[in-house]
Amino acid sequence: MATLNVGNLGEYLREQRRNAQLSLRQLADAAGVSNPYLSQIERGLRKPSAEVLQQVAKALRISAETLYVRAGILDAERDRDEVETRAVILADPTLTERQKQVLLQIYESFRKENGFEIADGGEGSSGSSSSSSIPSVVDVGGDGGDGAAPHETAG
Repeated sequence: MATLNVGNLGEYLREQRRNAQLSLRQLADAAGVSNPYLSQIERGLRKPSAEVLQQVAKALRISAETLYVRAGILDAERDRDEVETRAVILADPTLTERQKQVLLQIYESFRKENGFEIADGGEGSSGSSSSSSIPSVVDVGGDGGDGAAPHETAG
């Protein structure tokens, strides 16, 4: 057949969608993808990106990592610790989406520095300085935080 090797991702997605009592169109709208594209994923004709899987997982209120494993993006055994760490970061309701992405970039940078391959490809760069992404953290919490401003104004 013309199906791609994405495990049983399509069947699993269809089952989760039906359990959530959502139509294909409703899930597509909630996930921000087209109805035909989602249908092709469910039928095994398309292999979605990690980003699309994350959007679908969020719409279904299930773990994106579970979908990554089923799509063959993550190896369940080898990457279990990384998956758990990423899941905790992504699930933290106190962090903004931007903060979560910055934390994940730093985490992936440290893993790469320590000789561990990034399961989902990370940024895909072969940068020479893995610490270059760390300074971007400084502006992430600049919207209030703990109130200890580094530059106090007189007045």
